[in-house]
Amino acid sequence: MHASSTLRVAHSPEEFRDLTQCAFVPTMGALHEGHAALLRRAKATGLPVCVSIYVNPTQFGPNEDLNRYPRTLDDDLALAAREGVAVAYVPSTDVIYPEGIEAANRLALTLPLPDVATRPGLEDRCRPGHFAGVQLVVARLFDAVRPRVAIFGEKDWQQLKLVQAMVTAAESDRWPGLEILPLATVREPDGLALSSRNRYLRPEDREQARGVPRAIQLAHSAQRPSTAERLMRETLEAHGFEIDYAVVRDAETLLPVDGFERPTRALIAAHLKWDGGSVRLIDNAAMTLWR
Repeated sequence: MHASSTLRVAHSPEEFRDLTQCAFVPTMGALHEGHAALLRRAKATGLPVCVSIYVNPTQFGPNEDLNRYPRTLDDDLALAAREGVAVAYVPSTDVIYPEGIEAANRLALTLPLPDVATRPGLEDRCRPGHFAGVQLVVARLFDAVRPRVAIFGEKDWQQLKLVQAMVTAAESDRWPGLEILPLATVREPDGLALSSRNRYLRPEDREQARGVPRAIQLAHSAQRPSTAERLMRETLEAHGFEIDYAVVRDAETLLPVDGFERPTRALIAAHLKWDGGSVRLIDNAAMTLWR
């Protein structure tokens, strides 16, 4: 089967077994222009394109926004059709986790995570169990779709590194020849990284939210990673953020660095809160691009 303007919606792997050697874009839906860019990158491979739309409960903590996470399936399918996607895989939780969510959560926590996913001070500290759930669902999606390539955005840099390490460590016969392709972060005109969670922002929050890309931009004026981290923290605090982390790390290992001799990455996660609401924004950028 080849990619065309005719979109097939599938709810189980058996419904698209004829889709072989595809380019795969896993998503949690609420698709936006950043996802469209991923789909266009997938289509540029010349392979038929498959997108998955599934809000994965195992990567949400007990106090996180699973029930609040936006679900816009009709709009998502319309976007996928416009981008020439061949198959939209829209599984139920029973299909992804036939053993049940509680058993799946227990299983996720028993699977070893790559070292890159457990570096101190980053996402694993702030969201315990998050990457365990990501690893479990991505592996099951790969098993179902059997892609030739999979495209992941650089906005979720730590997730990208996790998936790359997971595929490298996997048995060669589980996902033979699978290639992970990164795509640069897509930004809104004001510099904010495109995210499904941006729709939580009220119009009056946009100026504050711009503190995240401003912090990263300002970090590039620093001569040392420690100075860059201080500048990011000061900028985020001046914009009213509660900071989970604002750090500079080795771009590949995510370990702390003392200088810019190797490729490095500025990484931010911070909460913008108001009466009755909040949003957690993440962003990152290569520090070496401006050096």
